[in-house]
Amino acid sequence: MEHQAPSFFIRGISPKAKLGFYGLVSLALLVVDSHYRILDVVRDKVSIALYPLQVVATAPITATQKVSDFLTSQAKLLMENEQLHNQQLEANAQLLRMRELQTENDRLRGLLGAAHQLPGQTMFAEILYAGRDPFTRKVIVNRGAHDSVEAGQPVIDDSGVLGQVTRVHELLSEVTLLTDKGQPVPVQVQRNGLRAVVFGTGEANQLEIRFMPYNADIQVGDTLVTSGIDGTYPPGLPVATVTLVDKSGVLNFARIVCKPSGSVDKHRYLLILQEKRELPPAPAPEPTPENKQKKRRRGSD
Repeated sequence: MEHQAPSFFIRGISPKAKLGFYGLVSLALLVVDSHYRILDVVRDKVSIALYPLQVVATAPITATQKVSDFLTSQAKLLMENEQLHNQQLEANAQLLRMRELQTENDRLRGLLGAAHQLPGQTMFAEILYAGRDPFTRKVIVNRGAHDSVEAGQPVIDDSGVLGQVTRVHELLSEVTLLTDKGQPVPVQVQRNGLRAVVFGTGEANQLEIRFMPYNADIQVGDTLVTSGIDGTYPPGLPVATVTLVDKSGVLNFARIVCKPSGSVDKHRYLLILQEKRELPPAPAPEPTPENKQKKRRRGSD
């Protein structure tokens, strides 16, 4: 059974009439405002009054969006930073490679210039590895008997003498550096022509002149070049520079230390001189008194 309010509680206009009235008023306001914009002032005032409430209502959403944007930006920055770091590493590696190629190019140009200035044939060679004996100064190059390399041929670079070929295989050769212990090279002082012999000491950048008297005219800074009297090295090639002349020892000879002119332990490329020097035969030994007497007896007979 439907419940109805008592008649004495019913007052004024009915709800349906109110709904219809307010609906018509709202529709009229919409039509009038759309044509004449008479409610803009009211709308602005209401929006200003409601703005703090809107800020408070949207604060959680705004904070969430800012945190999300911050985290996204941080992740993006970290990714970009890692990419830039990798690119920097690659660029540094390429720069080092370019520098190495530039140095190698300059080295080859120097060797090419030295090859043009030297008489006779020369051959480029590349050092493959050093000798296995740690107490010797020897290197293995990629030229051998197949390339007409022979034992005894001098080896140089664009700065000076490096050593000579001491063992030849079919495709490889062994080069004994002039810093090898006891390795001799006949030289002369470029300043005054004084002849001497430099010997390797077994150390990387040190040579010495042995058996030079105290009064020998040799000074610090003198340049030593090959004398050419041994038949192995052509004359005039730079060998070393005098760095120490010690005449205070108890022996009868001065202690003279030199630094090699060539890059003995630095670079990979070198030149093998293939010039053959034909030396005149050695003179016959002078006859002894016994041989002279024998010849006289044979002549008298």
